Amino acid sequence: MDTRHIILHKKRFHELTVDELYELLRIRSEVFVVEQDCVYQDMDGDDQVSIHLWLTIDDRVVALCRVCPAGTHMDEVSIGRVITTIRGKGYGKRIMLEGIKIAREYFGAERIDIEAQEYARGFYEQTGFRQSSEPFILDGIPHIKMTWEP
Repeated sequence: MDTRHIILHKKRFHELTVDELYELLRIRSEVFVVEQDCVYQDMDGDDQVSIHLWLTIDDRVVALCRVCPAGTHMDEVSIGRVITTIRGKGYGKRIMLEGIKIAREYFGAERIDIEAQEYARGFYEQTGFRQSSEPFILDGIPHIKMTWEP
């Protein structure tokens, strides 16, 4: 893990500044649309009811995710839009663990579901998620549903 000062940011949609929202959406577009060459509607209406988490080092976003309440993105509380901009430093694991904590604290989650890209299964297993569906295609990419329970 990087020893520089890491700051965790946690905000509901209405608390985000315009610049923060722009940066989070820019990174999501850069990774999910451009890097993964996947045309899909990122802004899906769930951001407004979600809690947005991101880690920064020297004002640079190094990881982000959103925590959605039950009945929005999925039937259960869910974590999604998970991105690390610097890989191999543990930032992804840290943002997921924070997401689990927030899901429990803010939404009372006793179960958390995610739609994980199939190749990332091992990463999510490191944070306690287990595969809970057969593979399926979402936005042209193989995914699996994964579930976390205490």
